[in-house]
Amino acid sequence: MPGPRDPAGRCSCRSTDCLERPLRRLFAGLASGVAACPWPFVLVPLLLSGGLGAGFLFLPQRQANDIEGQFTPTWGPAKAERDFVRRHFPTNDSERFSAPRLPTEGAYAALIAVATNGTSVLDPAAWAEVLRLNATVHDAEYERLCARTAGGCASPNPLLSRRGDAGPPAPGSLRFPVNDSVFLGTALGGVEAEGGRVRGARALKLVYYLREDGPEAQDSRQWLESFLRDISSKVAELRLGSIQVTYFTSLSRQQEFEGNAKSVIPLFSITYFLTINFAVISCLRLSCIRNNIWLASCGVLSSGLAVLSSFGLLLLCGVPFVVTVANAPFLILGVGVDDMFIMIASWEQSSRKKEKSNVKSLLSETYAEAALSVTITTLTDVLAFFIGTWTAFPSVRSFCLYTGTAFVFCYVYTMTFFGAILVLNHKREQGNRHWLTCMRVDVGKDQAENSCLYNAFCIGSCSRQPSQPEGEHPMSVFFKKYYGPFVTNKWIKLLMVLLYGAYLGGSIYGCTQIREGIDLRNLANDDSYIIPYYDDDDKYFSAYGPRVMVVITEGVDYWNESVRLGIESCVQNLENISYVDKNYSESWLREYTQLAKRNKLININSKTDFLNNLTILFRILPSFEWDIDKTQDEIEASRFFIQTVNVTSAVDEKNLLNQLREAAKQCSIPLKVYHPAFIYYDQYLVIVQNTVQNVVVAAGAMLVVSLLLIPNPLCCLWVTFAIASVIVGVAGFMTFWDVNLDSISMINLVICIGFSVDFSAHISYAFVTSGESSANKRAIEALSLLGYPVLQGAVSTILGIVVLAAANTYIFRTFFKIMFLVILFGALHGLVFIPVFLTLFGNFGRSPNTKTKKFELEKL
Repeated sequence: MPGPRDPAGRCSCRSTDCLERPLRRLFAGLASGVAACPWPFVLVPLLLSGGLGAGFLFLPQRQANDIEGQFTPTWGPAKAERDFVRRHFPTNDSERFSAPRLPTEGAYAALIAVATNGTSVLDPAAWAEVLRLNATVHDAEYERLCARTAGGCASPNPLLSRRGDAGPPAPGSLRFPVNDSVFLGTALGGVEAEGGRVRGARALKLVYYLREDGPEAQDSRQWLESFLRDISSKVAELRLGSIQVTYFTSLSRQQEFEGNAKSVIPLFSITYFLTINFAVISCLRLSCIRNNIWLASCGVLSSGLAVLSSFGLLLLCGVPFVVTVANAPFLILGVGVDDMFIMIASWEQSSRKKEKSNVKSLLSETYAEAALSVTITTLTDVLAFFIGTWTAFPSVRSFCLYTGTAFVFCYVYTMTFFGAILVLNHKREQGNRHWLTCMRVDVGKDQAENSCLYNAFCIGSCSRQPSQPEGEHPMSVFFKKYYGPFVTNKWIKLLMVLLYGAYLGGSIYGCTQIREGIDLRNLANDDSYIIPYYDDDDKYFSAYGPRVMVVITEGVDYWNESVRLGIESCVQNLENISYVDKNYSESWLREYTQLAKRNKLININSKTDFLNNLTILFRILPSFEWDIDKTQDEIEASRFFIQTVNVTSAVDEKNLLNQLREAAKQCSIPLKVYHPAFIYYDQYLVIVQNTVQNVVVAAGAMLVVSLLLIPNPLCCLWVTFAIASVIVGVAGFMTFWDVNLDSISMINLVICIGFSVDFSAHISYAFVTSGESSANKRAIEALSLLGYPVLQGAVSTILGIVVLAAANTYIFRTFFKIMFLVILFGALHGLVFIPVFLTLFGNFGRSPNTKTKKFELEKL
């Protein structure tokens, strides 16, 4: 794509082709080598793919689908806080289990019993069924493995006695949410209360905790797996009529997530079927000799070899394989087929211009034109993916690394393997051999008496004359004679400007409504058993959120009254947050201070007395002993608890975490706030920052690449404009399609950058290098040359991912939704907005010496 240069051959402000010309010469040399000896370029990629494909033997060991490890920030603050809690407040689930004091979610099975027909779960009939359900779960093996406290299994619900045969609480006998110092907010749901007393409740939650420390840990896991296998049939055998039951375990989320990759495997065959058929139809010709069906098939094969080689190489290198990587082959197939279309179209253009040239000359010209175009777009795509590895989310890093490497192999195989196939196919054509049978097709006088059907299949024409080289493609004629004049009409341009204004306004509004964070239920299949459980939990138990630890992380002088007042002030600041109910806080220091005020014999104003008198507090409230990390003569750390309320959405979770940490930061006492759920809440702190960082850095890299490889600065400015416009559009409209900004959608926004370049770079460059006299004519010429390749590439990419729309998993549907928006808006900019804007501003930066330059082919 040479542009005008100054007399000395240097780069000028209007032409920056310093790299473009040497690259053309390099590609011409490569083409000469491929044309001279094609078979090594066919066999080496096949053998290399076979060798690297051995890496798939390591796939089971490389799978890394741990939700916490892959979908939470690598260095999230909550992980450090959890480590601190583990060190200073070790658990003992064999003797003194306490669920709120766990540093993790624990090992558990949970049931939610919901009363049917609008009745109460505390009614005698429903309560009796709850007891039967509890007896079914509480078997002998559970009794052996259960988390224990005070000599028995921790109760699954405070309302159930250990004997499990007590009657329901009498109406009005319970206070809510605290009854006799027992918190019921997470035990009863849908409560009807009068004057703080319970009259009825729609739901009751049973949580069966097991030991996860020591030798019983593996047995506990096996019990949970058995629970998941059998619970549905056991509930069915109980023939429950007064309650409906949903269930969940600490293993459920992970197991369901790991099953996602298996659900998408059948879609690969459909994708390849659709893509091969589209490629074959696009390359179909009437001539039995010049038919390009084998080229289309080998182009699809080239993409498959790229996936096999790249994935195998990274698996051999030990790179983790996350379920999000399963999206990559769909994308690579679409892009690889797009590159194939470029090479075929450029080859055919060269063949029409130089019918008598040898194969080396034809391939050199094809590479000089098409290879540079493929290089530009491949380089931008690869850069976008490798920049995407600079993120705090391992799942994004893994996807970008696998996909970026696959794009490199796809590019190499297109330049070598597919180029050699072009040469071999040309030799078949030169030998007048049939595309299917490879038998020579002789056209002469002895064929004159053959039937029309015979000649149609074996010659390509009923006229008994050999088929001639085909002229301009009908779609190119359509863009030149119909679409180009239509879109450059002044009234249509006004309509398109108004349409773009509506697009941009809707996009910006959507960006202001973006929802952050991944909903953990979306990691499971749509028909998973955990979805009804999440629904019941949200409906009946969302009023009371996480019970948050407030940890004093350093040794302070608790016996100093001013220090105690400072601690109390800090806790009160936390309690004044709108998401915290101060009535349900739990503080050993408050109780100790009140105890000292009631009993004048207890002195807490000296270090020795303070430490020695703690035993009195522990005799009255034994659980507080677990909240103090005390050595012989020092308290190294201690913790309190605050109760959050009304944390019902991702926005609430984000605000809660930010407000708690900000209040803790402002405290004069060294404080940390922690709950196991904060591990997942941490994504809100970095998701926007990481996304903006990756998008800005990648967009800057795209601009640099464009300036270096596209020899026109004005073209680069339009490329930058298209990148920004498409990104804003995708980010805004994904909100309207119920897609959150999370680590999954972040992957696609990175992809968006590379594809934005693909759709816009060459339309704008064809315009600025055209020698036509008016802006409208230059836009029409650009569309006639590039309109069909843009459309063809868009369709091939969409076909590569369209089957993901049928997936029953959020991860894959989200990939389809955003990629569909990327392709749709990218093609819209390339075919509509950019041509219109170029006609309006087309004379700015235009060189008076620009020569007419027809583009045989450009990359989508």
